[in-house]
Amino acid sequence: MVPTSNFVHVVVLGLVLALLVIVPRAEGRPRAFFVFGDSLVDNGNNNYLQTIARANAPPYGIDYPTHRPTGRFSNGFNIPDFISQQLGAESTVPYLSPELTGENLLVGANFASAGVGILNDTGDQFMNIIKMHRQLEYFKEYQRRVASLIGASRTKRLVNQALFLITVGGNDFVNNYYLVVNSTRSRQHPLPEYVTFLISRYRRHLQRLYNLGARRVIVTGTGPLGCAPAELAVRGKNGQCSLELQHAAALYNPQLEQMVLQLNSKIGSDIFIAANTAQMHNDFVRNPTAYGTILRNFHFNLLWTRALQWFGAMHSILQLVPKPKFACILGSIPSI
Repeated sequence: MVPTSNFVHVVVLGLVLALLVIVPRAEGRPRAFFVFGDSLVDNGNNNYLQTIARANAPPYGIDYPTHRPTGRFSNGFNIPDFISQQLGAESTVPYLSPELTGENLLVGANFASAGVGILNDTGDQFMNIIKMHRQLEYFKEYQRRVASLIGASRTKRLVNQALFLITVGGNDFVNNYYLVVNSTRSRQHPLPEYVTFLISRYRRHLQRLYNLGARRVIVTGTGPLGCAPAELAVRGKNGQCSLELQHAAALYNPQLEQMVLQLNSKIGSDIFIAANTAQMHNDFVRNPTAYGTILRNFHFNLLWTRALQWFGAMHSILQLVPKPKFACILGSIPSI
């Protein structure tokens, strides 16, 4: 999601141990990795667009090796970076980057764009972002480009064997339905009906991704939307999370999981893995030792809640594989 405050530090956790188990390093060339979604996974596409949804100024990038903003909505590396490291590959290059040519194409690509949502009208206020339908069009274009290098058959195999991550949906609430009082979408749909509508549209995106060759896809739900620092500042009362946004996440995540199960059943294979980030975030906060987690050098503040969305996402996968003894949190959250 795109923060609604200019000074929100978006810090993500390195929770790739789970992914390392289900996606081991390949012999020879690492498996390709493709990323779709919003600011939580954008590696810098928006820097190539005329949009206000950019992370191209401090404090973003303060812990990156160059100590400069990179377009990531993070203090340093983000989750796609850590996944790439565990795949034994370079970080995925933003699709709009001029560096995505030649051999770099074979690593995969990052199509994510800060501000986007499931719906095409989400994020209109940010102007010139890569909506989901366009991200998928770029993926088709990507395959044509790769086929010109290695042939159609090898391109198909590269895509079929790749790992996919899609993280989208939060903006459809905070930057659409709840963006303003009496928003267009809130006038059109009561919240339960809106959630059902979102899920139906999300299913179309996932089906299209499958049709384009995706066979290993992690689908993250929304985190605890009402506890994001920007929402706490704007909507919270007495330091409490926004109840209306928490309610929205509580409606959305179970329906997302159910939709993924139904889609897998229709396809006849477990292509998609759903992660209920809000529920798992709460589990982690209440009982972190149950996950064998060590927290080191962590400066606690309100951003802790925002960052923990990612631990929940990865715990969904841990349930499918032997639990590692430790999952270290990478990076730190600066005090504010």
